[in-house]
Amino acid sequence: MNKSIFQRLLFIFIGVSGAFSVLFGAWLAHAGQHLSPDVVEKLQTAQFYQLTHTLALLAVLFVLKHAWSRVLTITAILLVIGICAFSGSIYIKYLVGWQTVGKLAPYGGMSMALAWLSLIFYAKRKQE
Repeated sequence: MNKSIFQRLLFIFIGVSGAFSVLFGAWLAHAGQHLSPDVVEKLQTAQFYQLTHTLALLAVLFVLKHAWSRVLTITAILLVIGICAFSGSIYIKYLVGWQTVGKLAPYGGMSMALAWLSLIFYAKRKQE
């Protein structure tokens, strides 16, 4: 996949993810009152991680637009996987009731952590 298409797809993902985070947070604050406090807490955690990692992905994309890097490309992919696997699986587990998908959350969390750690490799390569 060429860089331009990859960047465009990332912008689309960021736009959808950011909008969903805001709209879901608003829904949760107002219409989500029928849910148990425990479920609301879990959904708020998923929403928080989605929004913060979407912003991190946006920052990575802006650096990528100015200085293409294989490490940052991997970082972006890890963030997308992490957002989908962590937040997405929690949303599905608690809103749809599909319990099995909740097993993806730890893998999503690890993907997010690896994305952050990959920045160390980016910094190390830039130093050389």
